[in-house]
Amino acid sequence: MSKRKLRINGHSHLLPYPEEIPDFMRDKGIFWVDKDRKFMLQKDWNRPITDSSFFLHEKLAWMERNKIDHAVVLNLSQLYGNGLRLEEMKQALRFQNDFNAKIQAEYPSKFTCGFVVHPGYVRGACWEIERCVEELNMRLLCLPTHYMDTIGTWRSIFDEENARIFELADKYGLAIEIHPYDGEKFIKLQNTSWRFHLIWMLAQCADAYHFFTLNGMQDKYPNTRTCFAHGGQLAQINLGRRIQGFDGRPDLFEGKHHPRKAVGHKNIFFDTLVHDTGSLQLLIKNQGSKQVLMGLDDPYPLGEMESAKQSSYPGKILDLAMERDIITETERDAIWEDNVLQWLFGDDVEAKNSLVNKILGQ
Repeated sequence: MSKRKLRINGHSHLLPYPEEIPDFMRDKGIFWVDKDRKFMLQKDWNRPITDSSFFLHEKLAWMERNKIDHAVVLNLSQLYGNGLRLEEMKQALRFQNDFNAKIQAEYPSKFTCGFVVHPGYVRGACWEIERCVEELNMRLLCLPTHYMDTIGTWRSIFDEENARIFELADKYGLAIEIHPYDGEKFIKLQNTSWRFHLIWMLAQCADAYHFFTLNGMQDKYPNTRTCFAHGGQLAQINLGRRIQGFDGRPDLFEGKHHPRKAVGHKNIFFDTLVHDTGSLQLLIKNQGSKQVLMGLDDPYPLGEMESAKQSSYPGKILDLAMERDIITETERDAIWEDNVLQWLFGDDVEAKNSLVNKILGQ
């Protein structure tokens, strides 16, 4: 008898309970959750906690209700550490990584968790990668699309200065997640109407993908597999413009790789969180269904959550895509399972089988 197809969510988030967050995080204004679990906070910033599944036990119940077998937990975007002093940044990121490692160790059948480093301090970032991989058994490196360097300049994650980070990731054969945040800190526009989440975060993903492919990183680091959050949505519609720009002004791209070389590459993945089937169809047409993996971005309100107003539920976009003949049932099942496993483990069949057996309780 063949095993049942799994539903693995490749893009999830988890908040610590308020009492799990060390006092220094609140004292320094870095990050905390109020005791009533109504808000997540930083100095001069707060955001409502819009679903109880932000927290562990509630998350497990939510997964059970929605028949989600396993979730990949990314780091919290608020803990990239941009603008913090060195020691505060190290402590905050270590807390995040230790928290995620604990979740993965205690619930291996339910969660695969990522860890985060700050590229502004390359040597320290490499030490933390070694610690997380060798001591904490973590295999997913979470990185921001952009970061603040030590002199306050905002940089692309794929700048050449970060080569040592990617060399080490390649040595360990890590999966990599690229996720946007902090746009309002370097894009000089008033933060109104949620513009940085609705528009600029997608532009940040497109910008990161631009430099990733120009630098040929998918071939330069062949043992890594990189996923761009939110479907790399603007990168899909922008592909033709980038190709024409490369061809039309070759003087601006000396020594760079043609954008076409990256399209559909086996080491580049995108999640499904694009919100409509038209965008999903473009993503699949550009990259091929094998490079697309399920991402719910739960429990954020821009994730694929239960919503009466939108008649939405986790997994709806793939169900609609099947109804509209954008994907087949086989492709849908692969997006939920096989493609997530391929991103996490590449061709390591033993590692894939190990996780599947944990999920199935075997």
